[in-house]
Amino acid sequence: MFPKPIEKSSRATQIGYQAFLPLVLILWLLPLIAVAVFSVKPDADFTNGNYWGLPSSFEFFTNYGRVFFESDMPRYMLNSFLITVPTVIGAIALSSLTGFALGVYKFNGNLLIFFMFIAGNFVPFQILMVPVRDLTVSMNLYDTKTGLILFHIAFQTGFCTLFMRNFIRQLPFELVEAARVEGVAEWRIFWYVVLPLMKPALAALAVLIFTFIWNDYFWAVVLTQGPDAQPVTAGITSFNSQFRAAYHLMSAGSIVAALPPVLMFFLMQKHFIAGLTLGAVK
Repeated sequence: MFPKPIEKSSRATQIGYQAFLPLVLILWLLPLIAVAVFSVKPDADFTNGNYWGLPSSFEFFTNYGRVFFESDMPRYMLNSFLITVPTVIGAIALSSLTGFALGVYKFNGNLLIFFMFIAGNFVPFQILMVPVRDLTVSMNLYDTKTGLILFHIAFQTGFCTLFMRNFIRQLPFELVEAARVEGVAEWRIFWYVVLPLMKPALAALAVLIFTFIWNDYFWAVVLTQGPDAQPVTAGITSFNSQFRAAYHLMSAGSIVAALPPVLMFFLMQKHFIAGLTLGAVK
């Protein structure tokens, strides 16, 4: 039923696994390695057709200096933080409340409401492009960070509620009953009893949502334009001119844009893994 651990396989299988794993890892990392190499190449390498060869000169400080000091990349990065952080806070706050209500209270329609949250995750977001754009235009939220924040919160709350509700259902319900017997108000039960136990789930969900929103490109292009509101994923395209693309600057900007979610994951790795695995084994 379950795959056999590699330690229990034959010696020949273990050797083949150890030899094959580095090759697969290199193949998987090949696009990232290519972007990293492109980011330190001079512009002349691309005009001369030296796409996959070694750099003719090492232009790390030149390329990254132009990204930070001769472009709007710092502004795009700031926009990404101003969009991502409020979205993470808003989505987690709403999903914590809805997850608590759906996970603790028993009422008619509980399961139906929960299924509605789940159903929203299966709607292809591409079909929402035109109505969402028209809605933001009619509400004067088009090309604003506020419009993008509100949309992301609305779109991510369904997944977050699914995550929170299932996590809360794994908590010992006796704690809630004991607090009710003592006459504790419901909001105090949520704040002082349930919420502290949800810290691993909150950390795991924060990392996931931060990564989702930070790496979003589709809605950043659909709902924003220009450096006033565009996040870094859409702002990287500003390195393209009318007749050619600055691949070395786009690659350097891509590496810079990828650092915040990677850094956040490593800072919260312990809590992230604990949140995903808590309740998996009894």
